[in-house]
Amino acid sequence: MNTQVPPRRPVRIANASGFYGDRLSAAREMVDGGPIDVLTADYLAELTMLILHKARERGGPGYARTFLAQMNQVLAACQERGVKVVANAGGLEPARLAEDVRALVAHLGLRLKVAHIEGDDLLPRIAELRAKGVDFKNIDTGAPFPEAMEPVSANAYLGAWGIAAALEAGADIVVCGRVTDASLVVGPAAWWHGWRGDDWDALAGAVVAGHVIECGPQCTGGNYSFLDELPDTRVPGFPIAEVAHDGSAVITKHAGTGGVVSVGTVTAQLLYEIEGPAYANPDVTAHFDTVRLTQQAPDRVRISGVKGMTGPHKLKVALNYRGGFRNSITLGVTGLDVEAKAGLAEAQIFDTLGGRQRFESVDVRLQRSDKPAEQARTSEEATAYLHITVKDKDPDKVGQAFTGAVTGLALSGYSGLHPTAPPTREVEYGVYWPALIQDRHVDHVAVLPDGERVLIEPCRRPMGQALHLGAPPPPQAFVSDGMKRLAPLGLVCGARSGDKGGNANVGLWTRSDRAYAWLRETLDADTFQKLVPESSDLRVERFELPNLRALNFVVYGLLGEGVASSTRADPQAKGLGEFVRSRLVEVPVEFLNS
Repeated sequence: MNTQVPPRRPVRIANASGFYGDRLSAAREMVDGGPIDVLTADYLAELTMLILHKARERGGPGYARTFLAQMNQVLAACQERGVKVVANAGGLEPARLAEDVRALVAHLGLRLKVAHIEGDDLLPRIAELRAKGVDFKNIDTGAPFPEAMEPVSANAYLGAWGIAAALEAGADIVVCGRVTDASLVVGPAAWWHGWRGDDWDALAGAVVAGHVIECGPQCTGGNYSFLDELPDTRVPGFPIAEVAHDGSAVITKHAGTGGVVSVGTVTAQLLYEIEGPAYANPDVTAHFDTVRLTQQAPDRVRISGVKGMTGPHKLKVALNYRGGFRNSITLGVTGLDVEAKAGLAEAQIFDTLGGRQRFESVDVRLQRSDKPAEQARTSEEATAYLHITVKDKDPDKVGQAFTGAVTGLALSGYSGLHPTAPPTREVEYGVYWPALIQDRHVDHVAVLPDGERVLIEPCRRPMGQALHLGAPPPPQAFVSDGMKRLAPLGLVCGARSGDKGGNANVGLWTRSDRAYAWLRETLDADTFQKLVPESSDLRVERFELPNLRALNFVVYGLLGEGVASSTRADPQAKGLGEFVRSRLVEVPVEFLNS
């Protein structure tokens, strides 16, 4: 007689935040909008840890304060409906947030149990770890962490099993610090289905589902290239992942909410902030080149076929240190002789200050989005913008001295000089430093509702076992009649771009196999660099994801030391993909007429 317990139904895991500052009403929308089993919320981008450090320096908590406001709105309903809550809102102080959540639960007269995850904070252990030979080498450059610099935050990215252990112990709310974004989905799915640490394919499928919903409405129509696919202009609803016992999942959203869930919107999010096809998480490495997407029904996209293997036995560590101080000014340059006027302003400012060498870093950019004076209908259309940013360890140099030199040009500079905003004070900035650490150096601990501390051991694939993906099918060749026309690349493909520290990625995908065959043959790394001239002196890698009809390009070093210290107008490369789509290439006419 077969006594095997049948698998549980898919677990419905909702997302209610993609970043610290996301829509405050989202938690209530997800709890009240329809049945869910788990409410998750992601608050921690790489920059957020530095923001939380500064908040704590000012006397505030080192966690995402909006989480408490959201929980105040929904905890009663969560208790009534049996909805679990898992969030990384703990930031730098998960234990403190857990205590404050318990106080809120008591204030509301509820019976919910709270657990938290800790061990990610390595800041108190920096000296100990360095004594053990951990040098925190930069992932991208290989350089060891500068000994002269004292980090203000250092957090390892933990995996999902602490969350699963807390839920298994009866926790209703699990407060996390720096776990990986996907772990917020993997942990509840592993608990719900009773997965083991070596259920590699199921875990990998959950990682993919977690990656899709971690940024909230970015998979339901937000930041989406093809505007013609969006059914209405309402703000997109937040997503839900229905994760099955085998790790396959359906991405959907509550009925009646804005946006759309399509193969395209899910593909776009899959390409967000990735590098190669092997997507490493602490518990499993998911192979994105095995992902298959199917439009199951309106607003329902199935994810299947995901293959996984053991995690890398290394954890990513996000360190931040004080970089110094910065100040910026933007000057409008109108009409004739734009470049000469900008050159005059730059020369006069730095002559007054004693030369550019006075500062550790100077960045000068002339933004030429102005129309020729004879074509402009207004003065604004005929205006270019001169952006000057200075950085230095000495706040006085980039503070009053710099603003004074700029202000002094008001009546003595070029004709028509005008700032776009009043001069500002210097501000401190941080530098992001990504590193890796062996997981054996990190104590991943689940603190259960009764206070018991459970050490989470990493699961490893036995020696000799490996993942066999099989040989990929030969790529489809593109053969056409040769008729082409110069047109924007974006008429053929969508794009999604973002940042990973100092690097930028651009994922490009097409809506048909034939268009992908053309894109794959047309767009190599060299061609990409010609389309994006600012990448021409940088290392660019290209990866193929044929199941998604997609290419992913990683531009190393484009964003310098990362968003916190970047002087770019778009420090997270959010618009880079759309810039690539706007570039002109020779496009087969058949794609322009379809």
